[in-house]
Amino acid sequence: MCRLFAYVAPDTSAADRELGEEGIESFLSLARLHGDGWGWAGVARTGEAPEVRKSPLSAAADPDFRPTIATAGHAAMMHLRWATLGLPVELRNAHPFRAGDVSFEHNGSLKPIERVRAMLSPEALAGMSGETDSEMYFTLIREQLAAGADLPEATARVVRRLRAAFPLSSLNAILLDGDQLVVVHASARSVLPDDDVEEIAQLGGLPDDHNEDYFALRWKRSPDGTVLISSTGVAGAGWETLPPESVTTVRLEDGTMATEALGTALPAAVTD
Repeated sequence: MCRLFAYVAPDTSAADRELGEEGIESFLSLARLHGDGWGWAGVARTGEAPEVRKSPLSAAADPDFRPTIATAGHAAMMHLRWATLGLPVELRNAHPFRAGDVSFEHNGSLKPIERVRAMLSPEALAGMSGETDSEMYFTLIREQLAAGADLPEATARVVRRLRAAFPLSSLNAILLDGDQLVVVHASARSVLPDDDVEEIAQLGGLPDDHNEDYFALRWKRSPDGTVLISSTGVAGAGWETLPPESVTTVRLEDGTMATEALGTALPAAVTD
């Protein structure tokens, strides 16, 4: 489980500018729990491939974090990692992942991981840099891109497939290329596992809205036209929750937004 933040600006901005000092401090306060690495991906100008920087260190302890989020660009996304139990805290497993001109970050856990691994060909698995369920999710999207789908459609196809296989998992994700930011808000019935709740309690708990709606993704448009996306724990007053079980695309060229309902039906209860 992780924390996500992203922006698309009409001109040039930076993640630290959009968060503000209070937002940065809120983000860093979350790093005491989500301390298994951090990452940033940014597009300097529309049409350019994203640059990715990441670390297996906690954002609160890594001196490279603040300079990185001050990097100017047209769009960027950030990630704080809370590693799925049993997956190593290593650079190769840190988000965002990048392949070609697309970067990807995820907030959720696909368990059992063997179920998503079985969806991938041996060739696709061999092309992965790490071993996480999140990178497998991204690899499924890459397969759809290779088959000719555009990024929003490739993403929606994979989310529908994963929702059928993982009815209660959070599939929340953000993807960024040179033309668009794609946001998956698909966590309608996701809850924190008991072992994660226990770990939170041991670390002193979380801010109220972060605790009661952990998987919600929210958005707002600033007066200058900048579109902001954030997990709970950072988003404050004036933010709206993205539609549930949806894929939203933000065009880098003009900041226009389009949302596609996934139409996924969730059962009342599931037994694995």
